[in-house]
Amino acid sequence: MPKLKTKSGVKKRFKITATGKVLHGVAGKRHRLISHNSKYIRQNRGTEELSEENSRTVKRWAPYGLRG
Repeated sequence: MPKLKTKSGVKKRFKITATGKVLHGVAGKRHRLISHNSKYIRQNRGTEELSEENSRTVKRWAPYGLRG
């Protein structure tokens, strides 16, 4: 069997923890932040855990894990 390639978008957007959970950056933090209140901006700081269904798909796109 040939080696499988990792999707290049997954390398840039996700991180897999040691326990196998998938972390992603929160959406809505790039531009037009003046129209969002400070509570929204504060609560969406950092990263969030991806849902179980979506993390299954991301792990399929990264067959050998993600080294960071």
